[in-house]
Amino acid sequence: MEWIFYLFLINTFFMLYIAIWEVRRPAKALNWITITLILPIIGFWLYLSTSNPKRIHRKRLTSSHNDSDKLPDTYSHSALVIADALRNFTVHGLRVGEVQVFNNGIAKYEQLIESLQKAKKTIDLEYYIYRNDQIGNRITELLIEKAANGVRIRFIRDGWGSKKFPHHIILQMMEAGIECRTIFPLRFPWIMSNWNYRDHCKIVTIDGKESFSGGMNVGYEYTGLKPDVGFWRDTHLQIIGETVGDLQSIFDVHWNIALPEKIKSKTKSKISKKTNKFPKHKSQEVDRTGSVSHSQWLTEWGSELTVKDKSPEKGMLQKAYVHTLEGNPGVPTTIIRQAYFICITQAVKTIDVTTPYFVPETDIIMALKTAVARGVRVRLLVPRHIDQKIVGLASRTYYGELLEAGVHIYQYDKGMLHAKVMIIDEEIAEVGAANYDMRSFRLNYEVCEILYSADVARELTQQFEQDLTDSVSLKIEDLLQRSLTERIIEQGARLLSPLL
Repeated sequence: MEWIFYLFLINTFFMLYIAIWEVRRPAKALNWITITLILPIIGFWLYLSTSNPKRIHRKRLTSSHNDSDKLPDTYSHSALVIADALRNFTVHGLRVGEVQVFNNGIAKYEQLIESLQKAKKTIDLEYYIYRNDQIGNRITELLIEKAANGVRIRFIRDGWGSKKFPHHIILQMMEAGIECRTIFPLRFPWIMSNWNYRDHCKIVTIDGKESFSGGMNVGYEYTGLKPDVGFWRDTHLQIIGETVGDLQSIFDVHWNIALPEKIKSKTKSKISKKTNKFPKHKSQEVDRTGSVSHSQWLTEWGSELTVKDKSPEKGMLQKAYVHTLEGNPGVPTTIIRQAYFICITQAVKTIDVTTPYFVPETDIIMALKTAVARGVRVRLLVPRHIDQKIVGLASRTYYGELLEAGVHIYQYDKGMLHAKVMIIDEEIAEVGAANYDMRSFRLNYEVCEILYSADVARELTQQFEQDLTDSVSLKIEDLLQRSLTERIIEQGARLLSPLL
């Protein structure tokens, strides 16, 4: 039994290492020490592999800001303070652009396909999830057609999120001239050191003039019409103007990090014999030029969506000043978390937050509570039914103290809530891919837009109010009714927050 003593000794050394290394973050240190105590050796390996990125280390994108990078004085004090505070975190400083908000997948895909069809020179796509389904096939066919017409196309997918995307489709894209790469591929040796990192971005840039970014990936479920998933509420942006250059810069950096796709020679020779055909939706048609004709399926799916969602499918282009931020796991500064913290602490009237996953660090919780203490109305919208069960359990451990502090919490009950939006003082809005959890703050590549526009904020607020009509208000009495077993399970789930 002597080995047990040595195992205990080694594990104790590991826990001391964690305590010393994470001395500035006691809560995180305690979590990891507990995990290492429960899972000797394995816990320390998990800590090293998730908290000490080495192979992806790089400098963050920073702005070359100057005195012109300021909002007009007509904006509110909170907007001016937030814009000034975020200057050092942005990609290229303050930009001017036109923004259209999409609150459902049908509207987003309609505009995306229309814009892709108009592309003349370049198309760059980067998605965490890119599925081989009705939506993915339509976009892939269109990309292949555009590549054949001389448009340069670059395609990035995340190794984990898009792990089911078939290699034979990748090969067809490459044979058509599309350049394809993967970030954090699930193959040796990358999987050994970067298994817990993700490229969570959703970016499309077209001809350097138009871009799309937000919460929606490429998949049929985002239309809200997939039977086994149900209604899907999400938010995405179309951006035209200077801001496109910021998203292009982020894509270019990620392109240089990503690895070119590798297809085994045997697989290549086998697949090359296949015809370039994709499974088609019942309403799909291709016109004489080979381009996807989407009017029929938009009519079909649009009518189905109208029955499910009475809100407008598409908004209007609104002028906005924009800050673009990139979350980067390769640097110690948690850009997205700090941006959220700045926005929350500088609000003077209202804060409306929509997020599907809410497992934040203690500073975000304190910022929300102190905002209420300053007299700010704070509303938090989260899903009632969450697809990630452990995250849902961990989230509930935060609700009690927020409710006691005066935060209004609502649980969306219409379907899947996947939007990531924050609206501040009716004039500032954040829309992006990042959730309120440690994974988004520390482990993912993320991108978000901070928008300074009363019109955009008003449109997002109208959608927020609509979402509240499909939600259930959470009361402190609801939490008190939980059994002791439920509370223990929830606290156990919160213990895993560094991995969520």
